[in-house]
Amino acid sequence: MRADNSRHIVDAARRRSEYTRAKAIQSLRTLDAAGELVTFETVAKQAGVSRSWLYAQPDLRAEIERLRAAHRREPRSPVPARQRTSDASLLRRLEAANARIRRLTEENQQLREQLARALGEQRAATTRTNSPRAGASNPVDGHPVPHRQRQLPRPPVRADRVE
Repeated sequence: MRADNSRHIVDAARRRSEYTRAKAIQSLRTLDAAGELVTFETVAKQAGVSRSWLYAQPDLRAEIERLRAAHRREPRSPVPARQRTSDASLLRRLEAANARIRRLTEENQQLREQLARALGEQRAATTRTNSPRAGASNPVDGHPVPHRQRQLPRPPVRADRVE
């Protein structure tokens, strides 16, 4: 009686299936990474498998359909699907930007208040040190206060000279 060698045939079929599956997955990744259109046709050609085999693989079929739909939404997108920004990532970036804007607004307000205080103190110090006196500035309008010139006596008029 002959030995049952069917396990060798089953093992070879399993290895061939795994190899074919690996080629299809690699083709899918390569097309996506290159930013090319991912369809059943392009994956089948690159992997050297049939389209019907791809349709029969539920996980590969779902991935091809997802990438194809993503490419339709974003035509001309050279960025691979796994590198595209997710909604959650965009939301986190928006929250971070809003927090930064709030922080900068608060800092701006604090700086304005500090400047106002410093200018007020400077004005108060200037007002205290510059009391109205000869040659000083008028604190009201900032113009110099005119100093009074001494009136010098006029020289006596001589009688022999007529002015």
